[in-house]
Amino acid sequence: MSTLALDASERRGAGASAILRYLDLVLLALALPVFVAADWPLLGYAVAAGAWVAQRLVLAYADKRAARSLAAGDRRDAFKTTAVSTMGRVWLVSVAVLLVGLLAEREDGLAAALLVTALFTTYLISAGLAGRDAGPS
Repeated sequence: MSTLALDASERRGAGASAILRYLDLVLLALALPVFVAADWPLLGYAVAAGAWVAQRLVLAYADKRAARSLAAGDRRDAFKTTAVSTMGRVWLVSVAVLLVGLLAEREDGLAAALLVTALFTTYLISAGLAGRDAGPS
């Protein structure tokens, strides 16, 4: 096979990997028109979306910090960063869903919980298909 054909194949694989990496965020964007059209609680969507994007930002930061630590040979710091960020991200999303259900209407909390469940499931499946670590997100 020619080098040009191999390069094109690698680019297609990289594109598919990028789509899988951000499939949960694509679902999040597609969920907004569904929430509006179905007249579901937009506060639930907003809280779930805010918490989900925040935890994805924390994940990106933690991944970069862990990679720097590993490159420097500090496995303990990389492990600590991964562990703390994983637990923190789970708590961030869980508390956000719980608070919106307690402080606003129960339907807001239910909408947020169902959206986060769909996002988490999509993230786990896409992470498994992309062949990367499927830690909670």
